[in-house]
Amino acid sequence: MKIIIIKYNAGNIQSVMNAMERLGVNPILSDDPAEIQSADRVIFPGVGEASTAMSYLRERGLDKVICGLPQPVLGICLGMQLMGSFSEENSTECLGILPARVKKLSNTAIDGSLLKVPHVGWNEVQHTDNQLFDGMPDCPFFYFVHSYAMEICESTIADTDYGKPFTSAIQCRNFYGVQFHPEKSAGVGEQLLRNFLNLQP
Repeated sequence: MKIIIIKYNAGNIQSVMNAMERLGVNPILSDDPAEIQSADRVIFPGVGEASTAMSYLRERGLDKVICGLPQPVLGICLGMQLMGSFSEENSTECLGILPARVKKLSNTAIDGSLLKVPHVGWNEVQHTDNQLFDGMPDCPFFYFVHSYAMEICESTIADTDYGKPFTSAIQCRNFYGVQFHPEKSAGVGEQLLRNFLNLQP
C-alpha cells in the first residue's frame, strides 16, 4: 500500500511519519502532485497557521490536487481545519471540501468558567458509528493541541466538549479529518490510524 504524507508548510510531520512506521508502513513525504494522486491513502497533517499554510498550498497548486483526490484522505489538526470553508485564523479562505467554518476557541465556558486557550491535553471524543473508530470504546480519550476548532456540522462524526462542543472528527465523502493528534494518542491513536489504512470504500 502506497501512503503519501503531504509535504507543505506545516510542522509535526515527522511524528506522523514515525507513527505510521510503528504500524509497519513506510510512508512517502511528497509535494509532487502526480505522486500524491497515485497514492492508496493520503495523510494531510499539520501544526501551524492557516493563512500561511493555504498560501503555500495555492502557490504549488496543491489546493486543487487535494480537493480532487478520490482515495481516502485523512486531515490531522490544521489539515482537518483547512478542509473547511473558512478559518477565523487571519480570516483565511480554506479548501472548501465541506461547508464548515473554523472558529477561535473561547476562553469562557457556557457556565462562565474560564478556560485556557490553546486547549492542550487529553479530552474525551464522543463518536458516531464510523469505520474510523472501529474497535474503540464509545468515548475514548485523545490528545489535543489547538486554539481553533471546526463548528459542529453535517460532516461531524465526533465531537468534544471544551467549554462548549466542537467538531473533533469529520467525514465528507472520502475525506476524513481529526482535530486531535492520533500520532500522540498512544494505543487509541494507533488504532485510528490503522482503521484509516483499512478503510473500505
